[in-house]
Amino acid sequence: MKKYLYIALGLMAVGLGTLGVVVPGLPTTPFVLLASWLFYRSSPRLQQWLLASWLGKYIRGYQRRGGMTVAQKAGAVGIMATMVLLSAFVFIPAGSMARIIVLVAGAVGALTVIFLVPNAKDED
Repeated sequence: MKKYLYIALGLMAVGLGTLGVVVPGLPTTPFVLLASWLFYRSSPRLQQWLLASWLGKYIRGYQRRGGMTVAQKAGAVGIMATMVLLSAFVFIPAGSMARIIVLVAGAVGALTVIFLVPNAKDED
C-alpha cells in the first residue's frame, strides 16, 4: 500500500514541478527532488524515467552540487518575483481573490527556494 501511495505522490510532485516551469511562484526543483525521492522508495523504473526526462537535469545538477548556488537561488527568486508581480498587478483585476492567491503562492515559492533548498558551492 505504501508503494502505491509513494507512486501517486511522486506523480503529483512531477505534475507540480512541471507546472512550476511555467507558473510564477511555483518552484520546480523541490517538487522534482521530492518526486525522485518518492520514486526511489517505490519504483526504480519511475525514478529512471524521471532521471531520463527533461526534468532530470534539475536532479542531476542538484546532486552534483549538493544544492543550488546562491546565484541560482537569486535568479530563481528574481524571476519568480517578476512574474508574480506582473501577473498579480497587470493581468489580474484589482480586488480579485486570484490576485491574493498568486501573491501568496509567489511568497511561498520564494521562501521555499530561499530557506528549504540547500546552498551549494559555485562550480569552477
